[in-house]
Amino acid sequence: MAYFQHGNVKMYYEDLGKGEPIIANHGLSEDVGYWAAPGVTAQLIKKYRFIPYEMRGHGRTVVQGQPYGYDEQHMTEDINALADHLKLEKFHLLSHATGGMVAVRYAMKHSERLSSLLLTDTGSATLPTMPPPYQSNLTEEQRQQMRAEFLKHIDEEVPREERKARWIATPGPYTFTIAARSEPERDRMYEVMDGFYRRRLSRRALLDFQTSFYTDPDYRVADLRNIKCPTLVLYGEHDVVFVEPSKIMAKEIPDNKVVVIKDVGHMTAIEAPDRTAREILDFLKTVKEKGKAK
Repeated sequence: MAYFQHGNVKMYYEDLGKGEPIIANHGLSEDVGYWAAPGVTAQLIKKYRFIPYEMRGHGRTVVQGQPYGYDEQHMTEDINALADHLKLEKFHLLSHATGGMVAVRYAMKHSERLSSLLLTDTGSATLPTMPPPYQSNLTEEQRQQMRAEFLKHIDEEVPREERKARWIATPGPYTFTIAARSEPERDRMYEVMDGFYRRRLSRRALLDFQTSFYTDPDYRVADLRNIKCPTLVLYGEHDVVFVEPSKIMAKEIPDNKVVVIKDVGHMTAIEAPDRTAREILDFLKTVKEKGKAK
């Protein structure tokens, strides 16, 4: 466990294992536990130096005053800042979901610094298209009213069983495949996700992030074609939000390998940790031996 100061950001990260460095981020509302709790971290650190960090607005990272920087420009520079802090000239970059949006935008600008890019369940637009029935028809005024109502109760502590019941009732597009599983498997996976809630320092910061980051529907196809490092595009078969964005990245990034994990949704590291770790390690081995994705 460690922190480093980057401008007005006190960023939480961990530095584990030895070998070639892998910097890793995570998805919306998650933290470094996305990789650690299911056991992916434990498998990676057998062969690599693994450096997961918690993004602005998430986990134990603290933004100390404005500008909050919940945008692509600041968050891609956070990656450079962490690498500079650790004196890393080159590194692998592993990502998930919202973190992957940051990672692929980083690679568009700085792929010369990357030994490889690993994109799991993500896309190159920072405003994903939601499929039916998850599309929202709310007006901006209605969104603001909902936000104001949520803020009234944001600091209220919700008991664990109530949190779980609410999630089972409305799991949403990212975790519906987990909610459909039988016990005790569902409970084990829920505990991983609930850990994000328990460790989060600021619910208000996460809400501010959610209402600030997702702004750009452009897949940046021309920029995808300029990514020079070997790239892994991995996603779950039932990831209803990111199957198509993943296909676009696979079509446009010059040197890439595509992996589709069957019978899982968006949370591949939680739903299929052994398969996810194996695919990551196999990809990294190929990059080391051949200097390319496959």
